Amino acid sequence: MRFLSMVRINENGGQVPTERLMREMGKLMEEMTRSGKLVSTAGLTPTSQGVRMRSNHGKISRTDGPFTETKEVVGGYAILEAASVAEAIELTKRFLEVHGDEWNVECEVRPFAGPEFGVRGVADTSRFSETCNEAANTR
Repeated sequence: MRFLSMVRINENGGQVPTERLMREMGKLMEEMTRSGKLVSTAGLTPTSQGVRMRSNHGKISRTDGPFTETKEVVGGYAILEAASVAEAIELTKRFLEVHGDEWNVECEVRPFAGPEFGVRGVADTSRFSETCNEAANTR
Protein backbone atom coordinates (compact mmCIF):
# COMPACT_ATOMS: atom_id res chain seq x y z
CA MET A 1 0.00 0.00 0.00
CA ARG A 2 1.07 3.57 -0.49
CA PHE A 3 0.87 6.24 2.17
CA LEU A 4 1.39 9.98 2.15
CA SER A 5 3.35 11.35 5.07
CA MET A 6 2.81 15.12 5.17
CA VAL A 7 5.44 17.04 7.10
CA ARG A 8 3.92 19.93 9.02
CA ILE A 9 6.10 22.77 10.27
CA ASN A 10 5.79 26.27 11.68
CA GLU A 11 7.43 28.11 8.80
CA ASN A 12 7.98 31.19 10.98
CA GLY A 13 9.73 29.18 13.70
CA GLY A 14 13.22 29.94 12.39
CA GLN A 15 14.22 26.29 12.15
CA VAL A 16 17.14 25.80 9.77
CA PRO A 17 18.46 22.32 8.91
CA THR A 18 21.92 21.65 10.35
CA GLU A 19 24.68 19.79 8.52
CA ARG A 20 24.06 16.85 10.86
CA LEU A 21 20.36 16.77 9.99
CA MET A 22 21.04 16.95 6.25
CA ARG A 23 23.68 14.19 6.47
CA GLU A 24 21.48 11.87 8.58
CA MET A 25 18.41 12.58 6.45
CA GLY A 26 20.41 11.78 3.31
CA LYS A 27 21.46 8.42 4.79
CA LEU A 28 17.87 7.58 5.79
CA MET A 29 16.45 8.57 2.40
CA GLU A 30 19.10 6.53 0.58
CA GLU A 31 18.38 3.47 2.74
CA MET A 32 14.60 3.76 2.39
CA THR A 33 14.82 4.36 -1.38
CA ARG A 34 17.10 1.35 -1.84
CA SER A 35 14.67 -0.86 0.12
CA GLY A 36 11.71 0.37 -1.95
CA LYS A 37 9.97 1.93 1.08
CA LEU A 38 10.46 5.55 -0.05
CA VAL A 39 8.74 6.19 -3.39
CA SER A 40 9.15 9.97 -3.52
CA THR A 41 9.94 12.85 -1.18
CA ALA A 42 10.55 16.58 -1.34
CA GLY A 43 10.48 19.74 0.71
CA LEU A 44 8.25 22.63 -0.27
CA THR A 45 9.09 26.29 -0.72
CA PRO A 46 7.67 28.83 1.78
CA THR A 47 3.99 29.80 1.51
CA SER A 48 5.13 33.23 0.28
CA GLN A 49 5.79 31.44 -3.02
CA GLY A 50 2.46 29.58 -3.01
CA VAL A 51 -1.05 30.17 -4.26
CA ARG A 52 -4.29 28.79 -2.81
CA MET A 53 -7.06 28.03 -5.25
CA ARG A 54 -10.62 27.44 -4.06
CA SER A 55 -13.89 26.45 -5.65
CA ASN A 56 -16.82 27.67 -3.56
CA HIS A 57 -19.94 26.23 -5.22
CA GLY A 58 -18.40 26.73 -8.65
CA LYS A 59 -16.88 30.16 -8.02
CA ILE A 60 -13.10 29.96 -8.38
CA SER A 61 -10.95 32.24 -6.24
CA ARG A 62 -7.22 32.68 -5.75
CA THR A 63 -5.21 33.80 -2.72
CA ASP A 64 -1.51 34.52 -3.08
CA GLY A 65 0.82 33.58 -0.23
CA PRO A 66 2.10 34.05 2.33
CA PHE A 67 -0.78 32.63 4.33
CA THR A 68 -0.23 34.48 7.59
CA GLU A 69 -3.38 33.11 9.25
CA THR A 70 -1.95 29.60 9.08
CA LYS A 71 0.23 28.58 12.02
CA GLU A 72 1.44 25.23 10.67
CA VAL A 73 1.93 24.43 6.99
CA VAL A 74 2.89 21.41 4.94
CA GLY A 75 6.65 21.82 4.55
CA GLY A 76 7.27 18.59 2.68
CA TYR A 77 6.02 15.11 1.97
CA ALA A 78 7.05 11.50 1.55
CA ILE A 79 5.23 8.82 -0.38
CA LEU A 80 5.85 5.53 1.38
CA GLU A 81 5.37 1.95 0.24
CA ALA A 82 4.41 -0.11 3.29
CA ALA A 83 2.63 -3.38 3.96
CA SER A 84 0.47 -1.85 6.70
CA VAL A 85 -0.46 1.32 8.56
CA ALA A 86 1.84 0.20 11.39
CA GLU A 87 4.80 -0.04 9.01
CA ALA A 88 4.07 3.39 7.51
CA ILE A 89 4.01 4.83 11.03
CA GLU A 90 7.33 3.15 11.87
CA LEU A 91 8.92 4.61 8.72
CA THR A 92 7.59 8.05 9.64
CA LYS A 93 8.92 7.68 13.21
CA ARG A 94 12.39 7.08 11.78
CA PHE A 95 12.09 10.32 9.80
CA LEU A 96 11.05 12.23 12.93
CA GLU A 97 13.84 10.70 15.03
CA VAL A 98 16.48 12.00 12.60
CA HIS A 99 15.37 15.55 13.50
CA GLY A 100 16.58 15.11 17.07
CA ASP A 101 15.43 17.32 19.90
CA GLU A 102 16.14 20.68 18.24
CA TRP A 103 13.12 20.51 15.91
CA ASN A 104 9.37 20.76 16.42
CA VAL A 105 7.93 18.88 13.46
CA GLU A 106 4.79 16.81 12.92
CA CYS A 107 3.83 14.29 10.27
CA GLU A 108 0.35 13.23 9.22
CA VAL A 109 0.21 9.74 7.70
CA ARG A 110 -2.69 8.81 5.42
CA PRO A 111 -3.24 5.97 2.96
CA PHE A 112 -3.85 6.62 -0.69
CA ALA A 113 -7.31 5.54 -1.78
CA GLY A 114 -8.52 4.11 -5.02
CA PRO A 115 -7.03 2.25 -7.93
CA GLU A 116 -6.76 5.49 -9.93
CA PHE A 117 -3.42 6.01 -8.17
CA GLY A 118 -2.17 2.61 -9.23
CA VAL A 119 -2.29 1.21 -5.71
CA ARG A 120 -4.81 -0.56 -3.56
CA GLY A 121 -6.13 1.70 -0.82
CA VAL A 122 -6.89 0.54 2.69
CA ALA A 123 -9.87 -1.78 2.26
CA ASP A 124 -11.18 -1.32 5.79
CA THR A 125 -10.67 2.23 7.04
CA SER A 126 -12.95 1.74 10.05
CA ARG A 127 -9.95 0.73 12.20
CA PHE A 128 -7.46 3.19 10.72
CA SER A 129 -7.36 5.56 13.74
CA GLU A 130 -7.26 2.68 16.20
CA THR A 131 -4.42 1.00 14.28
CA CYS A 132 -2.49 4.28 14.15
CA ASN A 133 -2.82 4.71 17.91
CA GLU A 134 -1.68 1.14 18.54
CA ALA A 135 1.34 1.53 16.28
CA ALA A 136 2.29 4.91 17.78
CA ASN A 137 2.37 3.39 21.26
CA THR A 138 4.74 0.56 20.31
CA ARG A 139 7.83 2.65 21.08
